[in-house]
Amino acid sequence: MINIILPINKGQRLSDIYTIETNTILCKTLTGLGATYSEIKAERHSIIIELNQPPIVGKCKDPKHKKDNLFGVMQKVTVDDVIAYLEDTIANGKLIKILCTPESFYKVKQAFEYLELNMYTMCFMLLDECHKLVKDNDYREDITLPIDDFFHFDGKAMVSATPIIPSDLRFEEQNFILVEVKPDYDYTKAMNIVHTNNVLEALKVTLPQIQQVQEEPRSICFFINSTDMILQLMNKLNIIEDSVVFCSAKSVDKLKRSGFNRAYDNWNDKHKKPYMFFTSRFYSALDIELDEKPDVAFVTEPYFAEYIMIDPCTDAVQVIGRFRGGVSTIHHIVNTNESYPVRTKSGIVEYLKASREAYMTIKRIYDCTTSLETRNAFKAALDILPFNKMLKNGKIDYFAIDNYMDEALVKSSYNNIDLLMSLYGKTSHFRAEISDSLFYPLGDKERLTLENKNTSIKESRKKLVEILESLKNDMDSPIVQTHIRELRRLDPFIVEAYETVGKEVIEINNYSPKKIKEAMILKRYREKTTGVEFVQLLKNSFQVGKCYTLKYIKAELVRLYKMLDISPKDTVTAQTIREFFQVEEL
Repeated sequence: MINIILPINKGQRLSDIYTIETNTILCKTLTGLGATYSEIKAERHSIIIELNQPPIVGKCKDPKHKKDNLFGVMQKVTVDDVIAYLEDTIANGKLIKILCTPESFYKVKQAFEYLELNMYTMCFMLLDECHKLVKDNDYREDITLPIDDFFHFDGKAMVSATPIIPSDLRFEEQNFILVEVKPDYDYTKAMNIVHTNNVLEALKVTLPQIQQVQEEPRSICFFINSTDMILQLMNKLNIIEDSVVFCSAKSVDKLKRSGFNRAYDNWNDKHKKPYMFFTSRFYSALDIELDEKPDVAFVTEPYFAEYIMIDPCTDAVQVIGRFRGGVSTIHHIVNTNESYPVRTKSGIVEYLKASREAYMTIKRIYDCTTSLETRNAFKAALDILPFNKMLKNGKIDYFAIDNYMDEALVKSSYNNIDLLMSLYGKTSHFRAEISDSLFYPLGDKERLTLENKNTSIKESRKKLVEILESLKNDMDSPIVQTHIRELRRLDPFIVEAYETVGKEVIEINNYSPKKIKEAMILKRYREKTTGVEFVQLLKNSFQVGKCYTLKYIKAELVRLYKMLDISPKDTVTAQTIREFFQVEEL
């Protein structure tokens, strides 16, 4: 693909130096250059594909587009609505300016067909934030729905500040070119990396540090692609009353069912709070305009889920670009996962090639088999082969292949901090430095291992006892006390057992709850019956050399046990006195 470099000066907009041309992949490098704006203002009919709903809502409500005849096609918009818009637009001699999600593109297509209009020759199609065609392909099956139609348009282009060049052969066949905007000034930003094995505890340290350098209080914006994790952090950091969450409509409902009501599926500054949390829905194509420069914090905990990993070359760049007024500081609080495989691009290509060969081998046998049962057997085998995920309607889905490649390389970078820093080094947007390394006896890995419901209770308790043993020499420190509270929440019985009888007794009893509980009862009994108070009471009730009836001895012992709230290990009898005195029967 031919690569054309387009220099740009500070303060210039895209429209000052370039008009988007057909068969172009535009790498604008910087967000907020006005690529979508220039297409909205262009003197031609346009269909702009926005890969998420918030930018459509935002642009349609923006006062600066009030006279631009924008029409958003999303979930609740019908084909009839699109037909009415087209009829009114044409009747009034206006330009068609449709903003549409991939999933709703079929409505636009059907409306043009109904009115017998050829959208392929009539309109220019712009695919905005085209990197998401690759990034989101694995969980949004319909995100590439407009792609086949895209190649039928006479005028078409793709744009992103962080494009991932597609491997789809049609881009070469139609002679697409890559136009790359190159700023002639330094646009890099400082990125503070906090490497940790416990994201929550690291946030308890980092959050006050961020606030401490603020001359005046300002918002802190967190980007975490999991509302489950967001809810946990808000609760455990005690900031839930000062927080707001921006996420998908489904996640809004989920949070409300959990009792959190300040969750919204579209950005609006009227919902602003000191702590604002955003999921990946808001990573790109959205203008967040504030009267301040907030602090931004990415949070990645790969033991919790893979999908919350931040890609420094796309996600991080796009997020910072959302803040049109700029940001004050940028932080990435990150754990790494050594179990993630380290892979190379050439190795992944080899894997995909072998996967395709394996699929085609089984496919040839399937095609030649005449027996119905045999065909069913080979069809079942085809369905579970890895390469089956790289197919769509029986054809190779190049965006699925690109997604697999991209995800595998990003995942590899989270194996260790050196690989992650290396990936940060490949983007020209950040000067990333490790500002702190915060490691704790109880890390995310250990905690999630204990919470894993697939692990047996015995194995989980063995791990928990090992952790407690590693903490025993520093029990008075605040952080260790925090860890113990967390362990007690996970398994109060085994923590109490460890504190009462210790590791050795637990292991001798082979982690049997019944036997451990008996050992705990005996230990407490001995502690109480050999304590100073009990001995003093015994001496007060029984004098050496004096005679007592068996009935009196039993009654007195029962009374003393009750007085000190002691549960005797056996039934109290007169002979129990032998545990405390040398006795002679007369």
